[in-house]
Amino acid sequence: MKFRSIILAGLFVTLLAPSVKAQFTVPDLPYAFDALEPAIDKETMQIHHDKHHAAYVKNLNDAVKGTAQEKQTLAQILAAVSKASPAVRNNAGGHYNHSLFWQIMAPKAQAPSAAFLKVIDAQFGSLDKFKAAFADSAAKRFGSGWAWLIVQKGKLKITTTPNQDNPLMDVVKEKGTPILALDVWEHAYYLKYQNKRPDYISAWWTVVNWPEVERRYNQIK
Repeated sequence: MKFRSIILAGLFVTLLAPSVKAQFTVPDLPYAFDALEPAIDKETMQIHHDKHHAAYVKNLNDAVKGTAQEKQTLAQILAAVSKASPAVRNNAGGHYNHSLFWQIMAPKAQAPSAAFLKVIDAQFGSLDKFKAAFADSAAKRFGSGWAWLIVQKGKLKITTTPNQDNPLMDVVKEKGTPILALDVWEHAYYLKYQNKRPDYISAWWTVVNWPEVERRYNQIK
């Protein structure tokens, strides 16, 4: 708590003022750090969440101070990120991307529902074909970035973005609403998989939270 003193009617009065909260905060993980093992190890999750994600949030709060984005929501910032500084763009993207990433994973993965499988089958041929196409895109994303399953004009589409960009930004080629995200930055997998990104991608499927992916799809529909 912060204290502020004023002089009122000749008396020295100390007021208890509420602490000013940061505009953006790091969300808690919806599971324990070791809950996704063996696919993703405990140490990686701790560093990824408590260090990397936390740094994006801190840097975003610092970067928006005194700018037009200071009073905007994260969604508003992303939608017009071309008007923002590189620092705002990178850190707003990092905050959104990781916040989604934590949610679309779960310790006890469930298969897609029959209804959602029909949607995937209709657009990709089968779940296996979808996984193969998504994994191929993720593996071929040069350098650091993300692989996405988005809803674009009512249809599902696989796309990738560099760095911390995402399909909600007005600067990307393929725009849409993400419902599935895979972080392919090296910090997401290097402690366990070193340079074997395909192995990381293959293991990641075992922790995909399909009910959450479907919930997001239905919310958009």
